[in-house]
Amino acid sequence: MVIAGPTSAGKTDVALLLAEKFSSVIISADARQCYKYLDIGTGKVSEEDQKRIPHFNISVLYPDEPDTAADFAKRCSSWESKLKNDVELIIYAGGSTLHLESLLFPFDPLPQADSANIQKLEEQAEQSGIESLYNRLKQVDPQYIKKMNGMNRQRIIRALDVWMQTGKPFSSFHQQKPTRPAVDHIFVLAPERELLYRRINARVDQMLDNGLIEEVQSILNKGYSPDLQSLQTVGYREVIAYLSGDMNYPEMVDKIKTQTRRYAKRQLTWFRRWEHA
Repeated sequence: MVIAGPTSAGKTDVALLLAEKFSSVIISADARQCYKYLDIGTGKVSEEDQKRIPHFNISVLYPDEPDTAADFAKRCSSWESKLKNDVELIIYAGGSTLHLESLLFPFDPLPQADSANIQKLEEQAEQSGIESLYNRLKQVDPQYIKKMNGMNRQRIIRALDVWMQTGKPFSSFHQQKPTRPAVDHIFVLAPERELLYRRINARVDQMLDNGLIEEVQSILNKGYSPDLQSLQTVGYREVIAYLSGDMNYPEMVDKIKTQTRRYAKRQLTWFRRWEHA
């Protein structure tokens, strides 16, 4: 079963209720909850809830470990194999479109990374900035750009690597979807937009009250680079700008809320394309 929807739609609460009712386990389909230390900004379930309901894909990687939707799908396959004899229902809950699609519509085989291409692209990113590669990818694969949450360095470079090897957009490798998804029972939570935006604003305020700034500072104090893929996402990116003096507090709060609302809008647009949801 999949419980999907935009950020702040209430996926976690619904998944917990269903998991308790059916004695199920929950696998997080969130692209950032897999990282240790990124707790408040990713809206991880409490430790109490994790003890009450078994959760997977929570805090399994360090912030500097790369991760992709394909990696997520492999982890899920392994967990499913181990759980199939013990539980009748596995609930996937999250809003990361690529992660969810890796489960629902398994990707076509992709070519292995070309080290020469990767090195060349990394050098270009260092010389001209990741924005230049982002704009290049936007020209050759605008469809994939729509799925991304900001300028994700690893995904941009990988997508360009595939395009350089094959001449085909990266998104084309998972556009040919089967007639039905690989997971039964897909539910997309889609609150009315005005209500959703109010919930987003309230959630951002709550995260800040709960110590989001202190969480980000603690991660940086551990020696992790602010340029890491895991930290270049909404919430963390703006707090880093605030801590570095590039943004004042009111600007940071407004930017997080604005960017989160825009992300939710993109998520809703993408979920509407799922014919079976």
